[in-house]
Amino acid sequence: MSKHDSSLSKDQFNLLKAFKKQITHPHSSAIAKQTEVNTQAVDAPKEEDDFDLFRKQMQGVQKMAHGNTAKLEKSIKKKPDAQTLAKRAAAMGPMEADHAELSDTHAMLNPVESQVALSYRIATLQHKVFEDLKAGNLRWFEAVDLHGCTIEDARTAVLQIIQIAKDENQNVIKIVHGKGPEAILKTYVNSWLRQHRDVLAFVSAPEKQGGTGAVLVLLKRAEKNPKFKQ
Repeated sequence: MSKHDSSLSKDQFNLLKAFKKQITHPHSSAIAKQTEVNTQAVDAPKEEDDFDLFRKQMQGVQKMAHGNTAKLEKSIKKKPDAQTLAKRAAAMGPMEADHAELSDTHAMLNPVESQVALSYRIATLQHKVFEDLKAGNLRWFEAVDLHGCTIEDARTAVLQIIQIAKDENQNVIKIVHGKGPEAILKTYVNSWLRQHRDVLAFVSAPEKQGGTGAVLVLLKRAEKNPKFKQ
């Protein structure tokens, strides 16, 4: 039948042409649809398998709370008291400090008041080093608290803490003498430190480190200590 057959309208001719094409290729549209279905069938199980695997792996996992974090606190070094130093001295045996001669006469002749700021330095000490000590910029190695000590216990504790620092090749210590009404321990500490051959300087601590109730002490370094030879 010709395209130009006058007995057929244009719509009838297009319908007839489509019918003929379907007869000529009966499986073309069916194959296309089947291919699409097969593709979806293959992809769907794969997506489901991946999801199932992920879900199994996440079983038992819980979301971590925002506050569930470890807090690190800076450790605070505890000051040993005179009794602790006495026990340490007994365990270590006699020390060189035991032979140091510190007279009490100077203390009795030169009492200091409770709120007075102590200050001492040898003539050859650099000014900048002394200013750093006053400002609390030099980190102290260890401290001793003399509260509740007798004069003799306090003397032993001061000598022990100095010797311990020398043994560790450290040169800054802190001594807490308190601010008693009569400032007895403060007076004796002031006197003993001025007499000790290893003391280069000492000053009352900055307010945040004890103020006039404590002193920061600068010592000679134990350069000849064989323990610290390079």
